Amino acid sequence: MAPYPLLSPLPAAILGACVGSFLNVVAWRLPRQESLIHPGSHCPRCGTGLRWSENVPVLGWLLLRGRCRHCDGSIAVRYPLVELLTAGLWVAACLAHPSAMGPAADPQLLLLAGWLLLSWLIPLTLIDLDSLWLPESLCRIGLLLGLACTALIGLLQGQATGLELLWHHLLAAGLGLVGFEAVSLLAERLMGKPALGLGDAKLAALLGAWLGLSGLGLAVSLAVLSGAVLGLVGRLSGRLGPGQPFPFGPFLAIGGAAVWLLGNRFWLDRLLPLI
Repeated sequence: MAPYPLLSPLPAAILGACVGSFLNVVAWRLPRQESLIHPGSHCPRCGTGLRWSENVPVLGWLLLRGRCRHCDGSIAVRYPLVELLTAGLWVAACLAHPSAMGPAADPQLLLLAGWLLLSWLIPLTLIDLDSLWLPESLCRIGLLLGLACTALIGLLQGQATGLELLWHHLLAAGLGLVGFEAVSLLAERLMGKPALGLGDAKLAALLGAWLGLSGLGLAVSLAVLSGAVLGLVGRLSGRLGPGQPFPFGPFLAIGGAAVWLLGNRFWLDRLLPLI
């Protein structure tokens, strides 16, 4: 039974899929400096606009059979997959037990905050996978939204609690930014090239604003572990060459989402034995 009785999983999935459709637009147009609003959804090859029925999340792609009705160009399967992913994350947020905003946080506000955070991380992940770039604007606005949500949810639990929570999240954001920049600078001194991009530092600051100190530490730990495993598999399989860069932002985003959805205690119980 979902802890948020005002919204069942089905409408959450439908809303999430619709948001995922817009996130596809953000991930495609933002790196190209195109408007997110105008023109409407269209084929990226020939520019033909989509009918309303063709713009329905997942079903529209199935209706077109993954091909543009005008130029017969293929429409990437990534579009419905992102819509399904967003739908799944929105349903998962309904069942989540986040601990970043304090034990007495309002469940409905936590749900809205979770939807916002999880949705914000998706275009950052997609853009980093496509171009090894994390847009500063998305990171900056996401950080401010995290602090705003922290302040609102915290102050509703009491002024003292709200101020303490906001201070911890501000500190986590600052440490995330400075810590990642320091690691990158040290790697550049030792190896002649930075190990992390500045975008990773800004994404770490964003996660600190949402998750706090302990949540950020857990998210980074998960990112490092999963990144190391995938990097090792890539090297052993020959798909990743020596010194070849690969995006770290998606691992941070996955770590942050996992900490939000399952809570700090869940990951502490599983990571501490490994350490």
